[in-house]
Amino acid sequence: MAAFTLSLDPRSVPQSFPPSSSPSPSPSPFVHHPHFRFPSERPKPAAISVSSSLQGAPAYFPVQKGRSSSLLRTAAVRHLEGSLTRTEGLRFGVVVARFNEIVTKLLLDGALNTFKKYSVREEDIDVVWVPGSFEIGVVAEKLGKSGKYHAVLCIGAVVRGDTSHYDAVANSAASGVLSAGLNSGVPCIFGVLTCDDMDQALNRAGGKSGNKGSEAALTAIEMASLFEHHLQ
Repeated sequence: MAAFTLSLDPRSVPQSFPPSSSPSPSPSPFVHHPHFRFPSERPKPAAISVSSSLQGAPAYFPVQKGRSSSLLRTAAVRHLEGSLTRTEGLRFGVVVARFNEIVTKLLLDGALNTFKKYSVREEDIDVVWVPGSFEIGVVAEKLGKSGKYHAVLCIGAVVRGDTSHYDAVANSAASGVLSAGLNSGVPCIFGVLTCDDMDQALNRAGGKSGNKGSEAALTAIEMASLFEHHLQ
């Protein structure tokens, strides 16, 4: 670790006595009456010397009371985010798994209602059905690479069963949607439910836990707007 030394520059500190004289002694051996000469000009600001074992010579930084130092400046920070109101001209592809259709149909309805609520035109939405959640990724990537869509929404429902098949499908669906977005450069939104039982799935498809299809549609709108208006 580098060693640092802090010292005052003696040239910037005002002297209390004349450089060529010292206080004259008092005639009394017990009482002294020193004579001071105060400097006629205002003292200069003190300087701080900072020396480091990594530097050859000390650097001096002025210290001024009542003034902010101009040595450190902060640049303005830009914040970029998508808009839920600037949806004109945005096109969306929706990939829906047919397996567990009793759930995925409710998720799709929630997504379409949200698109309509935020002024996305029906003619700007294409829905593609696939057999199951495992097949979502490859179709999402195909839609993303087509150049027709600003975002692709992926909807499915995987419910745990008695075997490990659930884990394989859930993991493959998640990684497939992620790869589709990375490979196509188009936001691919993960709207696939992974639940322990059918009650959990239905609660998240318009039940007491809301509609995750609607939430995924909001994410798709925001990401599409972000890419279209800020990340081109």
